[in-house]
Amino acid sequence: MTSNPTRLGAIRNIEANEAPAAFFDVDEKTGAIYGENVFSLSVMQKRLPKSVFKSVFATIQNGQKLDPAVADIVASAMKDWAMEKGVTHYAHVFYPLTGLTAEKHDSFMEPVGDGTAVWEFSGKTLVQGEPDASSFPNGGIRATFEARGYTGWDVQSPAYILENPNGNTLCIPTIFVSMTGEALDHKTPLLRSQNAMSEQAKRVLALFGHEDIDNVVSYCGPEQEYFLVDTAFVNSRPDLLNAGRTLFGAKPPKGQEFDDHYFGAIPERVLGFMHDTERALFKLGVPAKTRHNEVAPGQFEIAPVFERANLASDHQQLIMSTFKSIAKTHGFECLFHEKPFAGVNGSGKHVNFSFGNELQGNFLNPGDNPHDNAQFLVFCAAVIRAVHLYGGLLRLSIASAGNDHRLGANEAPPAIISIFLGDQLQDVFEQIAKGGATSSKQKGVLSVGVDTLPDLTKDAGDRNRTSPMAFTGNRFEFRAAGSNQTVAAPMVVINTIMAEALDYLATELEGAVAKGTAFNDAVQSVLAKVVEQHGAVVFNGNGYSEEWHAEAEQRGLKNLRTTVDALPEYQTPEAKKLFSTYGVFSEAELESRFEVGVEQYVMTINVEANLTEEIARTTILPAAVRYQTELATNVASLKAAGVDADTTDLLAVTELVTSLRTGIGALVAAQAGAEEHHGLEEAAYYRDAVLPAMLAVREAADALEAVVADDLWSLPTYQEMLFIR
Repeated sequence: MTSNPTRLGAIRNIEANEAPAAFFDVDEKTGAIYGENVFSLSVMQKRLPKSVFKSVFATIQNGQKLDPAVADIVASAMKDWAMEKGVTHYAHVFYPLTGLTAEKHDSFMEPVGDGTAVWEFSGKTLVQGEPDASSFPNGGIRATFEARGYTGWDVQSPAYILENPNGNTLCIPTIFVSMTGEALDHKTPLLRSQNAMSEQAKRVLALFGHEDIDNVVSYCGPEQEYFLVDTAFVNSRPDLLNAGRTLFGAKPPKGQEFDDHYFGAIPERVLGFMHDTERALFKLGVPAKTRHNEVAPGQFEIAPVFERANLASDHQQLIMSTFKSIAKTHGFECLFHEKPFAGVNGSGKHVNFSFGNELQGNFLNPGDNPHDNAQFLVFCAAVIRAVHLYGGLLRLSIASAGNDHRLGANEAPPAIISIFLGDQLQDVFEQIAKGGATSSKQKGVLSVGVDTLPDLTKDAGDRNRTSPMAFTGNRFEFRAAGSNQTVAAPMVVINTIMAEALDYLATELEGAVAKGTAFNDAVQSVLAKVVEQHGAVVFNGNGYSEEWHAEAEQRGLKNLRTTVDALPEYQTPEAKKLFSTYGVFSEAELESRFEVGVEQYVMTINVEANLTEEIARTTILPAAVRYQTELATNVASLKAAGVDADTTDLLAVTELVTSLRTGIGALVAAQAGAEEHHGLEEAAYYRDAVLPAMLAVREAADALEAVVADDLWSLPTYQEMLFIR
């Protein structure tokens, strides 16, 4: 155990930690609480007149326009339901381009002239709010003197109640737009893109003979990885407090090399945290399904069940905010940064997605014989075309300074966007390319050689964890998203590029049939064309290998290694045409997102650089100099006594201290040089000059951590933060 008083105090605090009071009521029936704080369809059906409920239901299920006449009735019922649950305030909740959740709270109370007050909530207030639009990232769409912005109720995402010991709040999920109609959030383009995809998907379904076609939606089931670190440690680490990741830290004696944490027994204290978060999420109607230890020590994962993409996006934000708040009650800090610790696995947010509706089901379900499922093959071919043509936009959708530390490492797919189909689908599409598919590889039976165990069903193909876009049985898994990001951004791109691909396929099929081609022949022809033109994006091999990078280049696939490389994708003619054609982004909105992306990248690196200099200069350097002085004093004392002194340690520490001083000076100079650059050029400068200067400081500091006397080193170490809880 450490002898440093700061670190020792933190460890003592952890040892003295007591679990918070139980969240669970012992009399509570299992499952009874699910959705109890949600103004759900079942609640609305009980509280609304039949005609009003029918109108709202049509909006939620079929995407029909909300009838303004019903808003007052819905608002009154929502207010009564909320106040019965102790609610005093309501909040329009929206998701600005910060990637975080924003909310403005107002009371139901309305004073009247006689000194009393009434409690009111009108339909107009429910449907529309007016937060300041100039104080959020907007890429120049709104100036400081142009502050007006609007929130608008997303009826398809139900209102819910956030509980607090001091009073509950009714939360209403909304969009956020400027006074001139531009999207200032992630939800507005998500809803637009879903509408665009639905319109084109229905054309394809009509060609397959469906007559009663329900509104088509994209479904999303994001897996969320995260780290838990004791609050006592985090409070002693300015880098974790301010940047969410460690800017210093020597490799611990033991990391994840034994693979003993993954799916291991969940620590008792962590399991208590998980119980409490899941109960809170269940009350909010969030379908949290799976929990387990992840690969890195101190890393864990939660996975919810599939939902409509806009609802899944809202629930992801709720998961993150719920985890943050409940972690604190258990003495933890929940870290969502993509790479909080160097040398161990970072955290992703795998975006599983599919498309479908209530009547026609999941369009990415291949069935037992995919070669006979022409409708599935057309939708799968649309994914292949979309990813091949717009892989750069997919890479852009998950670009951030944090995710740059993770992509391409052994725990994450490369920045090259490719598709893994698996043996079964790969074989089917190869048959199609040769003239027609006549068979599908079937599932098998796996005998494990134990008499007491039944035979296990063996899938027709394996999974590939190195692919950024992998088919996993009845959906695709986009594995490149970062843990700290909203899932709305990649889903906007996925919906939009699918709209284009389905538009193309529907037009091709409609044209062929109009010319007298039999429909099945037309399907075979268009599928073969997709394989021929876009098959280069399909790769079933090892995405981590160096050979794949060379092969991908030969195939013409983009390798946008960093956020700075990806940001110009916003400005390509292809992107502008795509998003404007399907009404998802105007050119002004695309440009604003480019500007916001550049600004956030620069600010992130600048904050980290400031922290690197501050910690190195005020914490690490003084400790190293004190140790250097101790060694020098000991050497001098020995020499004064006439004893030969070994100066090896002194020389080594002196060299490292010099390297640290030099690195700090170079970092300060590098930051000063950023003033000469602007826009994307400034972002490139931070990547090429400031980040390497930060790394040089870190290398000297981490080397010093390995040699400086333990009692002088006040920063909690990787060994402590990752293993003590």
